[in-house]
Amino acid sequence: MIPTAIKLSRSAATVARTAKLGPSIRSPLFRLVHGGINGSNANPVALQMINYALSHARSQKSDESYAQGLLVLEQCLSTQTSEGQDSAGDNSRGMVLLAMSTLSSERGNFDEAMEKLQKVQDLTSSSFGVRVAALEALVGLHLELEQDDTSSVLADKCLELLVKNEPESNGGDFINARARAVKGLVELVHAESFFQGLKDNRAITGSTALSYGEFLHATQNFSLAKDVYQNVIQGGSKNEELGNSNALAACNMSAEEVSLAATCALGQLEAHLGNFADAEEILTKALTITEERFGSHHPRVGVVLTCIALMFRRKAMLEHSSALLIQEGLYRRAIELLKAPPLDAEGTEANVDRSDIVALARGGYAEVLCVQKNRKDQGEKAKGWAQAAWRNRRMSLAEALDISNTSSAVPIIDARISRVL
Repeated sequence: MIPTAIKLSRSAATVARTAKLGPSIRSPLFRLVHGGINGSNANPVALQMINYALSHARSQKSDESYAQGLLVLEQCLSTQTSEGQDSAGDNSRGMVLLAMSTLSSERGNFDEAMEKLQKVQDLTSSSFGVRVAALEALVGLHLELEQDDTSSVLADKCLELLVKNEPESNGGDFINARARAVKGLVELVHAESFFQGLKDNRAITGSTALSYGEFLHATQNFSLAKDVYQNVIQGGSKNEELGNSNALAACNMSAEEVSLAATCALGQLEAHLGNFADAEEILTKALTITEERFGSHHPRVGVVLTCIALMFRRKAMLEHSSALLIQEGLYRRAIELLKAPPLDAEGTEANVDRSDIVALARGGYAEVLCVQKNRKDQGEKAKGWAQAAWRNRRMSLAEALDISNTSSAVPIIDARISRVL
């Protein structure tokens, strides 16, 4: 019986030998995660090993396959010895660290992911794209953990980096758009000043465009928001930014996560417009993609199921129909996957992961229970828990669940960061 570490070491060595025989092979999986950095700026052996590790980790979607993928990346990082400061070497090390952080974040190991991203900042000779990718990923992870003050500091740091490295970027428009989008996403409530003027900016792509689309959606500019979401989805499927090293990304800000989040947002927008057939089709597609990428038991599946449950809730209320069984099944499954604590666990509402989504799911579930006479007490208890757990700054839980609300406070679930905007 060959130990796992030895088997993985041999596999990594095989990848390394293969890489020396020809040009780097970049599979679609690799391109989606890393946005495509020019091979001349990184070691082709490292690129091959990264691609192998990502593919292997996701092949089984198990703790073991992810651990083996990380082992390959650790071995790859150890081979990228630092002999003086050079761009190619630091780019290679940076890309390995981005890949390691991505795999860690997908398994919910955010501390490990952030540790790897912090190390990228020490690679002073790495490219502009590598360092920005690490900062954006850090912002995204801190937002997902509801550490908004830290996210704001990091967004300012990213803005400073973008300004300082303007000559290395693709131009001023790109710098302004990306900086505004990062800061705008952090602010959540006061995003308008950061997104003004982006409508005609050709630099709007990827995560930048998604954040702008969400701003338009939240302020009920539905037509333009829909166009932006569709462009993000189409851009992701066509890999339009493969030649742009500034599009490099990791963790919940990676290209595939952004495309998935745009699909989820588009489904919500169609539901807000009352186009329920389209909404159901789009959200079902988002659910399928999420399950394929993360596995059927991942918390992110619960995020998408919450969007679907809310869509059915809105449909039933506007059409004066009954879909209680469908809604209850979706809410119950979402709450389970989101790992929501039981209602009778004292004080748990103050310390729960993805609290926005959990509170929204449990609040919707409470309404389903409250309309049933024999379950009203349970519903009131769930409603009280959800209200206590809700910490969104832009609207109350009641406003988020009120489909008759005609104010500018339109709730949007951002599947990138598992937050309600």
